[in-house]
Parts: sequence; C-alpha cells; structure tokens
Amino acid sequence: MGRETGEHAASTLLATGYRPDPGGDVSDEAAVADTADTAGTEEASTQPARSKLVLLALILVAAVANLNLAVANVALPDIGTAFTASQTSLDLVAVGYSLGLAASVLWLGALGDRYGRKLMLLLGVALSVPACLLAAFAPSIGVLIAARILGGLSAGMAYPTTLALITALWSGPARTRSIALWSALGGGISALGPLVAGGLLLHFYWGSVFLVTLPLAVVAFVLAWRLVPAHVNESSDPVDNLGGLLSVVMVAALVLAINVAPVPDEGTVALGLAVVALAAAAAFIVRQRRAANPLYDLKVASRRIFWVAACAGIIVFGSLMGAMFVGQQFLQNVLGYSSLDAGAAILPAVVFMVLAAPRSAKLVEARGARFTLLSGYVFCLLGFLTMLLFWDDGISYWLVGLAYAFVGLGVGLAGTPASHSLTGSVPVTRAGMASGTADLQRDLGGAIMQSIMGALLTAGYAAAVATAIAGAPASDQARITDSVQTQLERSFASAEAVAEQHPQYASQITAAAKTSFVDGQDWAYVAGIAAILLGAALVWFLFPRRDRERELLEAYHREDVAAAAA
Repeated sequence: MGRETGEHAASTLLATGYRPDPGGDVSDEAAVADTADTAGTEEASTQPARSKLVLLALILVAAVANLNLAVANVALPDIGTAFTASQTSLDLVAVGYSLGLAASVLWLGALGDRYGRKLMLLLGVALSVPACLLAAFAPSIGVLIAARILGGLSAGMAYPTTLALITALWSGPARTRSIALWSALGGGISALGPLVAGGLLLHFYWGSVFLVTLPLAVVAFVLAWRLVPAHVNESSDPVDNLGGLLSVVMVAALVLAINVAPVPDEGTVALGLAVVALAAAAAFIVRQRRAANPLYDLKVASRRIFWVAACAGIIVFGSLMGAMFVGQQFLQNVLGYSSLDAGAAILPAVVFMVLAAPRSAKLVEARGARFTLLSGYVFCLLGFLTMLLFWDDGISYWLVGLAYAFVGLGVGLAGTPASHSLTGSVPVTRAGMASGTADLQRDLGGAIMQSIMGALLTAGYAAAVATAIAGAPASDQARITDSVQTQLERSFASAEAVAEQHPQYASQITAAAKTSFVDGQDWAYVAGIAAILLGAALVWFLFPRRDRERELLEAYHREDVAAAAA
C-alpha cells in the first residue's frame, strides 16, 4: 500500500498542477495510513501507520532536548554559589548546551540522512541520560560545563532528526499540521523550563534541574524504538566529514564569539574567535562548492524560500529567547519575583504559542507562508513595544502577561511557516539539512539575540549608573570610590552586594540600580524591535506571495526530480 499509494497521490497532484511536498513518498516500512485525495482538496496528505503515536514519540524526544536547554538559566545563581564560579564560567554553563547542539547539528543531521535517522534519534536520547547525570552530580564547574556540551551533542543527534522524520513520514496538509504541533509544543515545553526549574529550586539543590528530563527520556526512547519507522527516505551518498568538521569549528567559534563579546576585557578573545569563525566559514563554503556530496547543499540553500525562511526564523525564535533572557532578570531584579514566580510569569507565552499553532497551520495552507510569517512578526513587535513602553518598577502583572502573550502568539504563528518552508523547499534526501537549519534558527537566533540584548542591557545599565553618580550631590560623590563605582556599574547583582556592604545606603543603591536596569533593558528592547522590523522587511520584500510560492515549490520539485534522474 505505502509506496504505490504515495506514487498515485503524486501523479494525481501533478495532474492538477500542484506538487506534493518533498517526503511524500514514504518507505515500505512506513505504511501510509491516510491519503486524502478528495474533491476540493488541493494537496494530498500521507502519514505513517499509528501516526498520532509516532508524532507523540517524536515530540517527546524533542521535549527532552528543549527542557534540557531551558532549565539551566534559573539555576545559575545557585550554581555560582555552590562552586564560587566566575561570571564567565556561569555563561559557559548557560551556553554550553546550545554550543554543543549548534556546532554539531549540521554534521549529525547528514549522518542521520546517510546511516539511519531512527538510529541517530535513539543514540541521542540514550546519550542524554549520562549527560544529565553528569551535570546533576558534577564535582566542579569544569565538569558541569563539559556535561552541558555533551548534552548539547546528544540533542544535536536527536532534536533535528525529529523534524527530518516528520518531513519524511508526512506530506501535504498533514505534514503542516504535524510541524505546527512539533513547533508549538517544542517551544511551549522550552518556555516551561524556567517554571519547572524554579519550582525544584524551592525544595532541592541546584543539580535537581538536570534530573527532571530523565523519566521523559526513558519514555521517549521506548516509544521511539517501538513506533518510529526505520530507513525512511535515507540517502546513500557518502557524508562530507571534512565539511562536518569545518561546520563544527565555524558554528562553535561564532557562538562563543557572540557570547564572549559582552564580557569585559575579553575583546581580544572575541575578535580571535570571530576571525576563526570567518576563516572556517570561508573554508566551509569552498569545500561545499567543490565536494561531490556536500554536507550543506549551497544550491538548495540559495533558494529564496529556504534562505529567507531561515533568516526569518532566526529573528522570530531569537526574539522569544531574548524576551525571556532580559525579562527573567527584570522580573527578579526589579519586580522582586521569586524564581518560581518569574518562571510562572511566562506561562502566557506558552499558552498562546500552543493556541496559535493550529491556526498557523491553517493560515499557511489558506494564505501562504508569507502572510503567516508577517502576522507573527506583528505580534512579536507588539510584545516588544509593550515591554519598552510599560515595563517599569511597580507595574501590575497583567502588563507582564500581556507582553509575553503577544510574543508567544507571534512565535506560535511564525514558527510553523519558518520550519515548514525550510523542509518544503528541499528534496527529501536533504531533510536532515533542512531540519538542522531549523534547529540552528533557535540556537543561533537565541545566542545572537541574547548576546546583543545582553550587551546593550549591560551598557545601558552602566551608563545609567554613571549618570546617576554624576548627578548626585558632591557630598555623596565624595563617598563613592572608583572601586565602588566599578562594582555598581558591573551588574545589578554587584550593586546589591555593595548595598549589603553599606546598609545605611542600601535603599538608595537598590532604587538607583532598579532605575538603571530599566534604562538598560530599554536599550535591549529597542535592539529587539529593530531586529523584528528588519525581519519583517525581509519577508515583505523577498518572500513570495502564496501563488508565487507554489510556483517556486513546483519548480524546485521538478528540479529535484530531474537531478535525481540524472
């Protein structure tokens, strides 16, 4: 039934002038359970047997990666106290998981395409267990950083493979709906990470946040092993391992450079890493142009639908991570929320991401990816404008929830077309490449937006503190030594430490620090707004409208069929 049904559907669709999405042809191992070819339906759907259970297994695998990515940030103060760690070390703990994931995802995705996506999926879930245990019981900060990188590598195996398998097993509107659920629930689970971590830290030690995914990993492994079909539309081409190594160096150096750049006195290191990233990128491009079987098909990546969707997704997902990064600090530093309360405050984002996903899938089918992307950008913009204009000391919770609701709605709407356009514009043999790019949207987007917004937050805060000191009465200025001023300008936490050292001035110092933090976060939100407007302009001018989008997808499909037949 499987391959014959898929081929019948394809011939029917081509006869009507529409192309099936790449990946509509599933293997004999994945029996097609449903093929919709009814009157009034423009595009057929194919899906595997027990499709709901298969999708559940893939979403649970993605959930393991998403939760492990999100839980560390809330625990950083406790980790710093436990190990007397420097801020740089804590930054590496926070970025280590993303570093391992972003650096490896392209190479591991290609290995999955060649040697087995199900195998790569199971290996990734299995490796996450020792990585979590090592992180939870790390005897030193160095071991913890290593464990986080190892966890990122495990996610690099499993997470992008989930999207690659969805692309290979589903087609048509069924694929769009599946990607929508995958995107929304993945983002929602990631957003729930701070809430879960905050609750655990009220009762347990810092390592408990790394143990929360262990039961989920076991369930995900069993379901994936029993339900996910093997050897689905895999490639027989050899893997470009040299290109894989270059991609690891390129992405790792880039992510580290972005995160090191805001650190004081680390400009030379950041510049060196940036040079390494550029050199590796140049070598990677040359290698991909010359390789017989490139790791990253630059010809496919140059397709307008692909690269515009990739850039749009980086900004969309980056805006979510940036809003959570700055917002969590605002809620705890300025509004005085506990870690649990701060985690709970982002629930509106989670709820609206989940609610928006089904509507997003319908909008993609009815109005096209361009309209849906732009709709998401509008709500992201409204969220950041709310933060910029209304987030101040003493604001009510509904304004916090409103901003997060706008951002969640925007990401819920835009996330589906961003991922769908990537996977829909490539041949199914490049599903790993597309899913790896979709994953990089989140990792690189988060790293870039968090680093830029963090740098501006720091700079704006320091500038506001310096201005406040300069405007203070001469008698107060005389009491502020250069070392104290440096401490006050370094961070909000440093200012609190100064307040504890000088209790007679604690209220004034804390009030000034809060005001300065709000000024700094405004700088960050302006940068976020600028990025959102840039992304919206990119989509508006370069992403094709619905009819032209379909024409381009048909042309891509014909090109891929011709290339496969040659």
